[in-house]
Amino acid sequence: MSRRAKESGARIIRYRGVVKRYGTFQALSGVDLDVHAGEVVCLIGPSGSGKSTLLRCTNALETIDGGEIEFEGARLPRDGRALRDIRRRMGMVFQSFELFPHLTALHNVAEGPRTVLHARRAEAEDRARAMLAKVGLSDKASNYPAALSGGQQQRVAIARALAMEPDVMLFDEPTSALDPETIGEVLSVMKALADEGMTMVVVTHEMNFARRVGDWVAVFDAGRIVEQGPPRQIFDAPRTERTRDFLSHLGWHGQTL
Repeated sequence: MSRRAKESGARIIRYRGVVKRYGTFQALSGVDLDVHAGEVVCLIGPSGSGKSTLLRCTNALETIDGGEIEFEGARLPRDGRALRDIRRRMGMVFQSFELFPHLTALHNVAEGPRTVLHARRAEAEDRARAMLAKVGLSDKASNYPAALSGGQQQRVAIARALAMEPDVMLFDEPTSALDPETIGEVLSVMKALADEGMTMVVVTHEMNFARRVGDWVAVFDAGRIVEQGPPRQIFDAPRTERTRDFLSHLGWHGQTL
């Protein structure tokens, strides 16, 4: 199904009053947000404002201290088999690539289907080859991570997440550790996924990506969403002073893309 056919899809993730504390520090202070099937929701804002924390709470890598997170209408389970099942349906791509250094690109991607989904080796490797092709790395299947550029390693990480056939992809600043010349190749893969209809929640400092590819943008500051809306509103006609200040500090002045 094309992305445009899914734009009016049902709500798949619901955040209501989400609170997260680390000791006396409140990282999230009552976050409300909806993610619908087929949408690309971009979380932007200054470093330390709670974006990555919300993403980690989404698949319970962090437990919340208040409010609730729902996935497809049911509250996110806290532990046990039900939580593992939910995590299988959420592909997570981190800032660091977290590849196994002793495995080739092919075997990094095949590892999850083999060990978690219990696929046979041949099936897992066939799927891995298909996912490497999807991210443009068919010719790197036999390479170890040390022989790959940062952008290539991150694309392997994306292929690894896709091999689990997730319903949602979560991206935590996937380009922040990359050299400028390799950022574009990762963003191109992400845009292709969006065009195919993948539901995505993306923490990013790449404003051009959020403006061009996002369907909905949430602006974070000090653990709260200070403004949210379609990209045209956020970038061309922001309604809050905090959003205007944040974009101004980035040198954003309503660029037409």
